Amino acid sequence: MIRPAPNRGFDGSANDFWKMIGLVFAALIGLTLLATVWSLSSREAGAAEPIRWAADTESGAPLVFQDPKNPGNIIGFEREVIEGAAKRLGRPATLVHNAWDGLIPGLARGNYDVIVNGLEITDERKKEIAFSDPYFITYEQLTVRKDESRIQSLEDCRGKKVGTLKFSLAQTILEKFGGIEIVTYEAEPTSYEDLKNGRTDAVLLDAPLAIYNAKPNPALKLVGAPVGRIEYGIGMKKSDTALLADLNRALGEMAKDGELRKIYERYALWNPLMAEKFGDKRPGTIDPPDMYEYFLNASHRERTWEDRAKLYVTFIPILAKGALTTLHISLFAMVLAVAFGLALALMRLYGPKPVSFAALLYIELIRGTPLLIQLFFIFYALPYAGLKLSPFVAAVLGLGLNYAAYEAENYRGGIAGVPKSQSEAGLALGLSHGQTIRHIVIPQALRIVIPPITNDFISLLKDSSLVSVITMVELTKLYGQLASTYYDFLGTGVLVAAFYLLLGLPFVRLARYVELRLTPGAVTETKPGFSKRILFRA
Repeated sequence: MIRPAPNRGFDGSANDFWKMIGLVFAALIGLTLLATVWSLSSREAGAAEPIRWAADTESGAPLVFQDPKNPGNIIGFEREVIEGAAKRLGRPATLVHNAWDGLIPGLARGNYDVIVNGLEITDERKKEIAFSDPYFITYEQLTVRKDESRIQSLEDCRGKKVGTLKFSLAQTILEKFGGIEIVTYEAEPTSYEDLKNGRTDAVLLDAPLAIYNAKPNPALKLVGAPVGRIEYGIGMKKSDTALLADLNRALGEMAKDGELRKIYERYALWNPLMAEKFGDKRPGTIDPPDMYEYFLNASHRERTWEDRAKLYVTFIPILAKGALTTLHISLFAMVLAVAFGLALALMRLYGPKPVSFAALLYIELIRGTPLLIQLFFIFYALPYAGLKLSPFVAAVLGLGLNYAAYEAENYRGGIAGVPKSQSEAGLALGLSHGQTIRHIVIPQALRIVIPPITNDFISLLKDSSLVSVITMVELTKLYGQLASTYYDFLGTGVLVAAFYLLLGLPFVRLARYVELRLTPGAVTETKPGFSKRILFRA
């Protein structure tokens, strides 16, 4: 059936469109304020100041990782170490999620108090931050495929591809050794997956990572003698001398009364280097190591389709929380992009030459540089100029200011698509130049730019995955954490993709609805089971 599209009170102006944008923005601000008030009110009056410790939970077992049987819970021997030390100081310990390569920059800007994430004590890092006494000592371990017989040591790796974590001590060792093609990874599970699939010839990583990620894998084996000596320390600012002294005292007490050894035995990590360090060569007291056995039984067992389905059900609340974070950031950022993008377009088209040039320069500069670099600049560089933003605000500004440049070009194209005769008619009716732009040109341009703006919002939803580098835990970050914990990149990936699809589809429908309402007199066709489509405009 063909019928005229209802006008529903639109007079051709953009007022209702901007009212809707304003209502969305106001609702988002209200939700944010309510969440902030709730967070502040939930704190106990007079409670001790927590020790905020940072880690990348995607780094995996046994350092800091998601509980395989309860994905909403974070476990790991390092969590037990820092919580044990904090307890002795009479303070709670609060985990702050942060990407591995941003741990030290995040410490410098004050996002947290300490780093506890397998941070090796090196001379280079000592120039930047202070370290506690070592709380764990280990070595690098070489891993190859089960059927590999040519590689038994680092010497045998010359001329071959060897994987490792980026910015790790293992990478430094490989670089100094020479003659090896180094392949770096964000997380160790993917490095061992590539080794298993034949993309690399070996992997060199800290022994605890190899024990938990490679040793249980029937396709891989550990080879060669221990490589080097690694000491993990708690990293903090050099100015935090009091905290450094307190943590060293607490760690010393934990070593003396056997608490540290008990933790390491439970995770199957007590080794001769630790025994020598602590002067404790007594026979082990925990057999079998319960946390190691727990991890193996939960993560490295074969799962039926029924088991996987039950597991995916437990993922849904976790991913839903990440999806809300993604949506929250994306909506705020898109409102900023739409409003600022229109201002940029008007400045470029109608402003004086200096203003027009400034708008053009901004657009080209933003479109010509990577969004990731812009996020790093806003979050990590601006504090040096005295401007320190929260992760959420930095994420919204980074995405919003970036996409504003693209929206400006959408608006410019939309304004150019309005016939010149429309402006001439407005001027002939006695409207000023500004009134003509506001009441005649912009409303018609909005109808033209709604489809590309919708496409940009869908792209922004996906680009929001980049904000994990500034400590925001959103949907894609949670995917990495869950996939690396359960070694299930396929099923978890499909589930995350479905969440992104569900996030984007309602806004596609909303944009279609707004486009119809902004098109008075449009003739549409409705078919059973299908949406309206515009045939022509009256």
